[in-house]
Amino acid sequence: MTRHRHQAGPEKLAAFAEAGGVTDRRVLDAMRRTPRAEFVSAAYADRAYDDWPVPIPHNQVTTQPSLSAAMIAALGLAGTERVLEIGAGYGYQTALLARLAARVVSIEIWPDLAARARHNLAAAGIGNVIVLVGDGTEGAPDHAPFDAVLVSAAFPRVPPPLAAQLRAGGRLVQPIGPGGAEQVVLYEKDKGGLRPVRVLTRASFVRLHGRHGFPG
Repeated sequence: MTRHRHQAGPEKLAAFAEAGGVTDRRVLDAMRRTPRAEFVSAAYADRAYDDWPVPIPHNQVTTQPSLSAAMIAALGLAGTERVLEIGAGYGYQTALLARLAARVVSIEIWPDLAARARHNLAAAGIGNVIVLVGDGTEGAPDHAPFDAVLVSAAFPRVPPPLAAQLRAGGRLVQPIGPGGAEQVVLYEKDKGGLRPVRVLTRASFVRLHGRHGFPG
């Protein structure tokens, strides 16, 4: 029964994502291959396969799985990309990105969350990820340029370093708003800079803190 639940859980999350409009087969397959129960605290293991945000320390929450899937799908990853993620949390979304891209650099502001994400990713056998501790609004210039950027916290505008570290033709997804009531926006970068392409959905996110985000 335990093995059946382990297999059925990821399939359930993929079904939620598909019902929400995600059609990218690679994204859905990545969800089926990634047991979310391995990326949540023991206190929430029995809710890991519900489509809801899971609380983590520092008054943070993880992104709802179907929303993560929609944001990742908008990046249009083919498997060769270098991706920057802002906000590792416990590493579930990071794991999905790692299954879909060549390399992922994830920045987490809280050292204990970064350590937990590293542990979870290693336990899952995922090695094409670097989890850094730092100010996500500064990006990761030593690893730039990036083909795609995924921001998992809200601010009214895209931090300039993230736009600068995105290569021409690259895509960026970020919740745009004050924290708690956002439009999740897909951007593309061309010769003129970053331009909005479309609003993916409305959602509620925690605030993006840092030099180019909210203070504190």
